[in-house]
Amino acid sequence: MQRYSILWADDEIDLLKPHILFLEQKGYDVTPVNSGTDAIDKVADQHYDIVFLDENMPGMTGLETLTYIKSQKPALPVIMITKSEEEHIMEEAIGAKIADYLIKPLNPNQILLSVKKILDNKRLVSEKTTSTYQQEFRNISMQVGDARNWEEWADIYRKLVYWELEIGAAEGGSMNEVLSMQKDEANGSFAKFIDQEYQDWMNDPKADKPLLSHQLMKSKVFPLLKEQKPVFFIVIDNLRYDQWKSMEPHCIGVFQH
Repeated sequence: MQRYSILWADDEIDLLKPHILFLEQKGYDVTPVNSGTDAIDKVADQHYDIVFLDENMPGMTGLETLTYIKSQKPALPVIMITKSEEEHIMEEAIGAKIADYLIKPLNPNQILLSVKKILDNKRLVSEKTTSTYQQEFRNISMQVGDARNWEEWADIYRKLVYWELEIGAAEGGSMNEVLSMQKDEANGSFAKFIDQEYQDWMNDPKADKPLLSHQLMKSKVFPLLKEQKPVFFIVIDNLRYDQWKSMEPHCIGVFQH
């Protein structure tokens, strides 16, 4: 059975020894520290599956520590613990993407439930993602071997990018290596396809080809200008499709407005 590692930062950490022992009896490894600075040092040097942060610590507060940890390891789940029920503190913590929020005095079962909810959900998502990609691996490999035109290659690339984002979000571990090998295979075959087709794309007006950069203005921009429609033409150089898919949810609302 996998043992999960927990970092717990609280300036009164000695008073929490019963809770720490309870978690250790349940199979978790707990590292206690008594300041936000110590928590940051530990996160930088070691792997943890989850972090408990006391909100009200002298020196670097829990919220300040949370902000720094998220800037370095955004996927690391953090549970904020506080004596205060002030709304603005909760809002700040939620805005910084905490995984859960607990109010002192703590109940051992309350702590265990929060840990299980976060870590088991993470495990189940990772297992489901890995299982589904394993089923898709063979289909994608067959597509790579059978691809004959640019539309089929575009479809392969969309699938590879989708799985790269899914496996990365689920921290797929060994599946990252398998996906990397499949991408290398696809890149090699695609390079051969481009070598065979590129001259026809450039010289044959009737060739089946994607929209190329030198045709972009004529195809997409000039028709709109002729209709006297307002046009915003934004050029972003060297943006990969996976980078766009990561940005897309944040951009769509801006473009719609």
